[in-house]
Amino acid sequence: MKKIKYYYNTQTLRYEKQVVPFRETLLKILAFLSAAIVTGAIIVSIAFRFIDSPKEKLLRAQLESAQEEIKLYSSRVMDLDERMKMLETRDNEVYRSVFEAAPIPDGARARQIEKKKELQVVAGLGNNEIAAGINKTLDILNNRILNQEKSYKEIEGMIRNKEKLLASTPAIQPISNKNLNRLTSGFGYRIDPLYKTVKFHAGLDFTAPQGSPIYATADGIVRTAGNLGNGYGNHVIISHGYSYSTLYGHMYRVKAKNGQRIKRGEVIGYVGNTGKSTGPHLHYEVIKGTKHLNPIYFFYNDLTSAQYQEILKLAASRNQSSD
Repeated sequence: MKKIKYYYNTQTLRYEKQVVPFRETLLKILAFLSAAIVTGAIIVSIAFRFIDSPKEKLLRAQLESAQEEIKLYSSRVMDLDERMKMLETRDNEVYRSVFEAAPIPDGARARQIEKKKELQVVAGLGNNEIAAGINKTLDILNNRILNQEKSYKEIEGMIRNKEKLLASTPAIQPISNKNLNRLTSGFGYRIDPLYKTVKFHAGLDFTAPQGSPIYATADGIVRTAGNLGNGYGNHVIISHGYSYSTLYGHMYRVKAKNGQRIKRGEVIGYVGNTGKSTGPHLHYEVIKGTKHLNPIYFFYNDLTSAQYQEILKLAASRNQSSD
């Protein structure tokens, strides 16, 4: 039952019933409703800001999953790009060089490649564009692969009449290295073990027990066999023809003789520690004309594809050389 309020009227000296004007009642109602709306809006705002709805939680989980997949795809694209660069370098500097064929320019390999690095472009895209960017990059890689396959077919044609040239091309590792654990220093700038300065390392270093056999990597004629006081210690240089020669340094004992004709795989000496060396190892170089080439690109006769990828990683590490 609604309570009735009274007040004392000083003019009439009587208690009279208190009557609230309709306008005042309406204002109170409006004020209450306004406060309720504002409070509700604040609560909803806080809830939506800090508390996800079930749908939002699902969308957020899907977004995080998509972002992880994008990272994975981007990583795979970068890996493919690096492998393609390796194949293209190997093609130009080794295969086509072997047959004295002109290198293939980058424009012919992938006419769609722009001067900007495509992988950097993909990395800078937003989430809404990254999928399209990755697809574009994969199309570019596919185009490069097609051109590379075309190049290899051309090389196959050159091979048919080049048996002698192939026999004279360094194509195996110079020591037994089936487990790929012998390679200790790669081609390029490395830290000199004695002077501790960065110097150009013109070959590969293979560690092995003293006395381990060293094999000729291609057919040829021995031009140097002995110690010339040039830092290589006891070493052998083989001329293979077609402007190719190989050097094998720091031997314990040289087996090959000057002027001797050598076959690929024949033992020419034994691992040692002579000359400028910090321990028993073989220093191996490949030279074409007067230019030193990276020997890692020539190990295609005695390695599987997986083994070749592994030895590439080992050779790329910027460590200290052994000589």
